[in-house]
Amino acid sequence: MPPGRSVALKFAKTYPVALLARNPANYESIVKEIQASGGHAIGISTDVSSESSVKNAFFEIQKEFKGKKLAAAIYNVGGGFVRKPFLELTLKEYEAGYQANGVGFFLFAQATLPLLLESVESSPHPPSLIITGATASLRGSATMSSFASGKFALRATGQSLAREFGPKGVHVAHAIIDGVIDIPRTKEWPINGGVPDGKISPDAVSLYLLLLLRDCEGRMFLVRTIC
Repeated sequence: MPPGRSVALKFAKTYPVALLARNPANYESIVKEIQASGGHAIGISTDVSSESSVKNAFFEIQKEFKGKKLAAAIYNVGGGFVRKPFLELTLKEYEAGYQANGVGFFLFAQATLPLLLESVESSPHPPSLIITGATASLRGSATMSSFASGKFALRATGQSLAREFGPKGVHVAHAIIDGVIDIPRTKEWPINGGVPDGKISPDAVSLYLLLLLRDCEGRMFLVRTIC
């Protein structure tokens, strides 16, 4: 779930956290690390494109954190990525981007927004729904039609929610991570000529997302490499 690990560790210094991922292997070590450092974290296996799976996840969250208010919900989904020439795409592959970023965010937002609205009066910062986008949120590149269509849908839905729920006290922000994040999976990728700072630090991403939680005026945030 990169940069999910860094984001979870950063937020866990201040808040209890719940991590959702389809594969438990993506959150188990993070939960253990947070708990070992004295934080409170749980992980729940969740398919965000499944309404029943999302409902079950939030039932477990509310049971675990009974009486606590929701400060922030971060939608950081890495699934649904297909890079393939358009004429070679199957319908299932094309739909993958929208299922993860369109349908998934719809279900996630419907589950989190009522909880964020409940937090408005008591929260020291505006309760926040934060979305992580990508370069594809702004432009569709060749062979990226599936991924870009999903990211466009995610951004458009986020903009609509910002205008609907901003006046009600909920901060909706869309952070565009415009570059490759420096994680083990991308270690050998020769990005920006392979220069040492050619990739985005996941710790930098997590810091900026935390700042978004405290910036009630922001509606979009751009994180990119400059080379």
